[in-house]
Amino acid sequence: MIRLLRLWRLGAADLRVLWFALRHRHRPFWLWPAAILIGLYAFEPLNFALPALGVVDDLVLVPLVLHLLVRFLPLDIRLESGMRRG
Repeated sequence: MIRLLRLWRLGAADLRVLWFALRHRHRPFWLWPAAILIGLYAFEPLNFALPALGVVDDLVLVPLVLHLLVRFLPLDIRLESGMRRG
């Protein structure tokens, strides 16, 4: 349970960095399409058809993919957003 809470805290910080990066004027060209795909995946119809699978996606997979997306951002955007280097 502790690991799940850490993942959610990490996801909240990653959302703040992603929001900053989406508004940054030097953002990578791939950022908007990737953010839209993550959003669509989070609200996919399978979440309603197979609720157990949807819970696993929303609690584990979406935050992990979001973190991976933020890690691919250029270092200068991450530093400007206030994210730690590591």
